[in-house]
Amino acid sequence: MSNDVLQVAAHQALTTVIDPEIRRPITELGMVDQLEVDDTGTAHLTVLLTVAGCPLRNTIESDVRKALGAVEGITGVNLTIGTMNAEQRSALTQTLRGGRPEPVIPFAQPGNLTQVLSVASGKGGVGKSSITVNLALALAKMGRSVGLLDADIYGHSVPDLLGMPEDVRPTLVDAMIMPVPVEFVSADGARAVLKVISMGMLKESRDQVIAWRGPILDRALTQLLSEVYWGDLDFFLIDLPPGTGDVAMSIGQKLPGSDLIVVTSPQPSAAWVSERAGTMGSMMHQNVIGVIENMSWYETQCPHCGQMHRVELFGSGGGQQTADGLSDRLAREVPLLAQIPMELAMGAGAEFTAPIVISQPDLPAAQAVSGLAERLAASRPSLAGKPLNLLAR
Repeated sequence: MSNDVLQVAAHQALTTVIDPEIRRPITELGMVDQLEVDDTGTAHLTVLLTVAGCPLRNTIESDVRKALGAVEGITGVNLTIGTMNAEQRSALTQTLRGGRPEPVIPFAQPGNLTQVLSVASGKGGVGKSSITVNLALALAKMGRSVGLLDADIYGHSVPDLLGMPEDVRPTLVDAMIMPVPVEFVSADGARAVLKVISMGMLKESRDQVIAWRGPILDRALTQLLSEVYWGDLDFFLIDLPPGTGDVAMSIGQKLPGSDLIVVTSPQPSAAWVSERAGTMGSMMHQNVIGVIENMSWYETQCPHCGQMHRVELFGSGGGQQTADGLSDRLAREVPLLAQIPMELAMGAGAEFTAPIVISQPDLPAAQAVSGLAERLAASRPSLAGKPLNLLAR
């Protein structure tokens, strides 16, 4: 086999090597700088990393060697790892932005097909972040491409719920931020990959306090939405902070027409607070698609009869009351999407093992979340209340 033919085959093999952060072939990203095959069949090539000290260098190097080693006629691989210069990084940035010179929020552009799901709550302590993380992973287990933004600027808990080390930091390519890829293999054998960004990853230390309000907070959210390279996503989940403050308003303004889910607990006294979160979303032109009631009941074995009984530790009816209240306020049906049983592994247990849909997918709480994910994936996003970007003529 001639050197030219081998070189073409080697280049074709490299198209299967996917950058772990950007999730695109390294050949498309300009990372393969030089590639030659000599008379002995040895492939000589240079692969350029986006930044020096890339944390996933070993993964890229291993994948390159594996891909070339599978090419018939390649007898060896002489691989040099380099780093892109400023001009090359600028070219990569333009490629990732699709030629657009300025950052834009891709999910707010006409024709974008990503389903944006903001998850809100009227108050803290209802398990909103745990629901968001597990829902994102359940969608990813189904083979969907999923991004997850922890927009709870002050109380970011997504990195902890995903078991991410404290020193995890996103990679910067010029002015672009690469979301951190998080991968799990579920107990039932399914693979789940998320693209994740949280303010907790961008601080110098986890205990650093953020005291932003108004324009500074708004600008930070704009950067997280526009300067992070999310790529093509099927679903983009946003974990909002509880309440109806600056972040909820800013997200609604930046992503009009996106979907909103309200998480509440069973106490009827919490229902009116939860209604406010949904009402705020509707005021910001978001589409409130339903309510999730978390911690609906706890199943325990009776010491007398030995049977399993449901114990409603926090009362009952709060989820349906919230759904009914929002239906009245918005003058359309807002359904109760799911009731999630109380489960230790849903919250604190995740920090020691993995989120429940990964570590214990057969538990009722995990099945309830997975069932909701299946219904979301099967349904087409509604156009009700969404701007159609029609121009008057």
